[in-house]
Amino acid sequence: MSLRNQVMRGGTFLVLRQGVGMAIGLGGVLLLTRTIGPENYGLYAATFGIFWYIQILSQLGIEVYVVRREGEDNSEIYHQAFTLLFFLGLGGMLLALLAIPLLQKWENLVGFSSVARVMFLGLPVALLSQVPLARLERHLDYKRVALIELSGQIIYYIVALSLAFRGAGVWAPVTGWWFQQVQTFLLLYGSASYRPRFYWDLDLVKQMLGYSIGFSASLWVWNLRVLVNPLVVGRYAGAEAVGYVALAIRLVEVLSFVKTATWRLAIAALARLQGDAPRLRKAVTEGMGLQILALGPLLVAFNWLAPWLLPLLFGSRWLPVIDVSAFIALSYLSNALFNLHSSILYVLQRNWEVTVFHLVHIVLFVGSALVLVPRLGLVGYGWAEVVALASYAVIHIYLVRNIGSPDYRVPLLWWAAFAAALFVYKLGWWTAIGLVPVFIWPKTHQQVREYIKSFKASTHAG
Repeated sequence: MSLRNQVMRGGTFLVLRQGVGMAIGLGGVLLLTRTIGPENYGLYAATFGIFWYIQILSQLGIEVYVVRREGEDNSEIYHQAFTLLFFLGLGGMLLALLAIPLLQKWENLVGFSSVARVMFLGLPVALLSQVPLARLERHLDYKRVALIELSGQIIYYIVALSLAFRGAGVWAPVTGWWFQQVQTFLLLYGSASYRPRFYWDLDLVKQMLGYSIGFSASLWVWNLRVLVNPLVVGRYAGAEAVGYVALAIRLVEVLSFVKTATWRLAIAALARLQGDAPRLRKAVTEGMGLQILALGPLLVAFNWLAPWLLPLLFGSRWLPVIDVSAFIALSYLSNALFNLHSSILYVLQRNWEVTVFHLVHIVLFVGSALVLVPRLGLVGYGWAEVVALASYAVIHIYLVRNIGSPDYRVPLLWWAAFAAALFVYKLGWWTAIGLVPVFIWPKTHQQVREYIKSFKASTHAG
């Protein structure tokens, strides 16, 4: 099978998994948030956000090194990754538990310490799951990955909703999350046919960390975004406000399944195009168009329907989500334009260039959030997202230096039309005018047909 067919076939499984996951996620989060309320959901979201950042810190990008390394499979690589992640998981867990009193003092969210202790104990399980996952992704076996992730999502909502209906409050999603972690761990090791053992090769460790630390440093910086809601919104606006922002982010993330699938697939697939700048530029141009056309209509439709859907589905308590949803949707739509830029720079081992971009982004986002949230509340968080968009100029400059500039003309026109249409309730319905030429433009129809044709061909590829 050609690389293109492998990529499209793998992408098809990921997109289908994300699509089915979107339906399950929307229904599950609807019932869960409506049952436990903004405060309990905000407390869970704040704790999970901090856990997620600690996980990113602890795994050091080792799983990405395993996926993208050149050459044939070598069992020692997986054993060394397992050994490193085992000790990193234990060390990260202990440090996280010791940090709970400081986090509690800063956030001042009632019940945070108890929830954090239970969730932080799961760090070693989450880290060790990365080894078999990396093995499957390296072989582009996204069918198994998709099924495992989907089953984890299903068990999470089954357990969480069962407990939520019985009045468990914040412990409903926490327990569901634990069931999900354990089930995913077991299924990944079974599906990858990998039997772990401890292994230590100092030269291999240096080689592994030499790449992974540069990669992980950029993720450490970027994922500081995750801490803005629990640590800034939580401190200045309280647990309910954290819940509103978390639900808005969750809904936009669910709708952004194509962007998520494309980024994951790119790390494995683009590694095979190293040294071929024209093909890399073409991949970026096609990827930008695909993601904008797939993501834009979903985000616009959601924001247009939100004033009716939120009170109907989630209850009137969740109406403040509307104050930030358009801003967050704009952030995700804009990121879709530059999603593959960072993937290519990672593949080219320009990790520190991605880190500089992430640093500029975080300085703009965190700095503006600290200024605006205390003054404007939820809307301040949204405006901080807008300020941070200026950082994408940095990643563009670095990409041009390495492979040349992709063709932005058509994707940027699509982006502008969808971005403006997100703000019809804040600026007026005139902002939706740009959608008319987009939908009647023959170029749009041509691109959509080409993408559909490619996906159909990939599903029939041998």
